[in-house]
Amino acid sequence: MRAVQITEFGGPEVLKVAEVEAPVAAEGQVLITVDRAGINYADTHQVENSYLTKAKLPLVPGGEVVGRTADGRRVVALVGTGGYAEQAVASSVSVFDVPDGVSDGDALALVVQGTSAWHLLKTSTNLQPGESVLIHAGAGGVGSLAIQLAKLWGAGRVIATASSEEKRQQTLDLGADVAIDGTPEGLKDRILEANGGKPVDVVLEMVGGQTFDESFEALAPFGRLVTFGAASGEAAKALAPGRLMKGSRTVAGFWLVDCFRRPGMLGDSLQDLFELVAAGRLKPIVGAEYGLSEVATAHEDMRARRTVGKLLLDPTR
Repeated sequence: MRAVQITEFGGPEVLKVAEVEAPVAAEGQVLITVDRAGINYADTHQVENSYLTKAKLPLVPGGEVVGRTADGRRVVALVGTGGYAEQAVASSVSVFDVPDGVSDGDALALVVQGTSAWHLLKTSTNLQPGESVLIHAGAGGVGSLAIQLAKLWGAGRVIATASSEEKRQQTLDLGADVAIDGTPEGLKDRILEANGGKPVDVVLEMVGGQTFDESFEALAPFGRLVTFGAASGEAAKALAPGRLMKGSRTVAGFWLVDCFRRPGMLGDSLQDLFELVAAGRLKPIVGAEYGLSEVATAHEDMRARRTVGKLLLDPTR
């Protein structure tokens, strides 16, 4: 079958289309004919071998697919690796039926980004009605869904950051109350200004480095900041325990993989999201679609922040 395979770690240039042996489902696994694969920022870390779990070569990247099983089910699945291909296998516990009213793009936007947004707000920060929320990269896959969910769940003021005027306008169209430039320099002051001069209650942070530092400084007493990425590739400053005690502030981490080990955490949140989409209350932003031969361009565009919403990979071209 055709697949994207890497034989060395690196940037987009190492992504090559190749003929590889088709996978075979073992006991407890499901074989899926892939209609579309999702493209995530985490995939770039997988290709670089800079992810939280180390990869082994040769590698077919891609952690999520939507497609059909041999018995005709339409499913979305988490596969870990192997998604950038015509066929993929997944553990049966990581395969979820896609209901009518939910498109392939919707399903792929929800299985990782949607469940992440759900747990960031519900599990990690325990968002309460009336609280202010700062969502970094608001035009991205997680951010665009988190904005909508925060509003649905009663957030008082939703502030989004984005890297361009066009993206900032999109976050406002999604329901954000204010959109600001996410450039790290002077970010704390822009956050406070956007919240009427007051610090914010909840921060969803995935940039790292100075963005983390400035966001923490803008956190209200009893505020919660959850970090779920480091897109800048930079480390934040060391955070002494005393800085958490003053203001009774909380910093949490979130990695969706940890939800896999607890039955129901993924399936229950995904079911909730599917119902919201089917009812027209939640609208995933599905972005550009690339063929297998265009996968390097897809990664380049994502790294350069030229993309909006969920990116899809079509294994048929």
